[in-house]
Amino acid sequence: MGLLSLAIWTPIAFGVLLLAIGRDEHARAVRWLALLGALLGFLVTLPLYDGFKLGTAAMQFVEKASWIERFNVHYHLGVDGISFWFVPLTAFITVIVVIASWEAITERVNQYMGAFLILSGLMIGVFSALDGILFYVFFEATLIPMYLIIGIWGGPNKIYAAFKFFLYTLLGSLLMLIALIYLYNQSGGSFDIATWHQLPLSRRAQTMLFFAFFAAFAVKVPMWPVHTWLPDVHVEAPTGGSAVLAAIMLKLGAYGFLRFSMPIAPDASREWAWLMIALSLIAVIYVGLVAMVQKDMKKLVAYSSVAHMGFVTLGFFIFNDLGVSGGLVQMIAHGFVSGAMFLSIGVLYDRVHSREIAAYGGVVNTMPNFTAFALLFAMANCGLPGTAGFVGEWMVILGATKANFWIGLASATALIFGAAYTLWMFKRVYLGPAANDHVKELTDINSREFLVMSLLAIAVLAMGLYPRPFTDVMDTSVAELLKHVALTKLN
Repeated sequence: MGLLSLAIWTPIAFGVLLLAIGRDEHARAVRWLALLGALLGFLVTLPLYDGFKLGTAAMQFVEKASWIERFNVHYHLGVDGISFWFVPLTAFITVIVVIASWEAITERVNQYMGAFLILSGLMIGVFSALDGILFYVFFEATLIPMYLIIGIWGGPNKIYAAFKFFLYTLLGSLLMLIALIYLYNQSGGSFDIATWHQLPLSRRAQTMLFFAFFAAFAVKVPMWPVHTWLPDVHVEAPTGGSAVLAAIMLKLGAYGFLRFSMPIAPDASREWAWLMIALSLIAVIYVGLVAMVQKDMKKLVAYSSVAHMGFVTLGFFIFNDLGVSGGLVQMIAHGFVSGAMFLSIGVLYDRVHSREIAAYGGVVNTMPNFTAFALLFAMANCGLPGTAGFVGEWMVILGATKANFWIGLASATALIFGAAYTLWMFKRVYLGPAANDHVKELTDINSREFLVMSLLAIAVLAMGLYPRPFTDVMDTSVAELLKHVALTKLN
């Protein structure tokens, strides 16, 4: 079995095992088994970095086996510089979430942990799939464990949020399925994604395909105006669900634009780039302003995610190396920072059982160690130089300015809005005198929570101070994608 198969199926196998062994009287053993599965799932991704060859845009660690012979469907895996980093990122976030959920989940622990491990393997499958149907199966299958995580362990309106999440994302994906079938017919019966990249398609066909993929991927990002499901889901989801949703699942949609929309419909992508840029700037500016007036911490960070992901799609559709690489770096950085923000809110919620900003004030007086971590993550969310949050945004702003000064100027306003809503929240929650008895009785983070915060802090600082390992991996693949998009002409 290849390394990518191990990365996919190791957490899934442990997840299925957890579902089988099942009762809450074995919760302690279940937690340790879940941690073992998550750690092994992460460890098997580490040799990928050592074996990844720089300077080539070819797919690496390729595995291919016949799956459904009648329709020429293959179990076909591989990663290039565009998809590589999302494999270890997904596995790393899974380890973090398992540790963070250690005491927060007390009922149906085996099902909760099992769902997360299965979800982890499925998401890695999305980033690794090189067959259209295999991609679609993994892409849709991720909905099931996340739907259950929200619907079973979520808040008071969890059923509403779970249905909204499922329906929004499923409906968009149905148009993508039609597009995949069309490409299968046009390619003479192949579901190979690389083959689709070389198809000579008419203007009309490319436009239809572009919007079919847009329907699936824009909802997943989520782009404005199809973002409305995200705040509701984040508010109701358990802390671990919010962390994985923000850190990884949103990236599935953005990744789809690079793997499908731009290389398969390059001319339509250029033709409709103005629309993508406009929607991205609305997300960056308008949604940033919406975040500023939120009273619920989770909802504020949810809107913040929409604004930050607007940077990603903006970077992709300005079609230069700085923009696309910056968008990819922003995806990875947002995985660390947004996960850290949601897990920080979870630490407070576990103690006070409220996400309302007004319920806090002066947390620094009783939780100084935790406040230090929260400050670092808040600074990263603002895009402070030296943190992961700065690198991608800065690259996208440079790329946007290179393409058009006014687009660059508009995108740079996000740094102002991001600082405004993040620091405004931080001031009201953490600074000043202790606001009430609940805050006065708070206890600082324990050793398990300190471990989670430390791992995320190391990731945020390491990427912010030395992003070269990330950019070196993606540079050649990004250049090849842009060359393909630029050279392809309409028939």
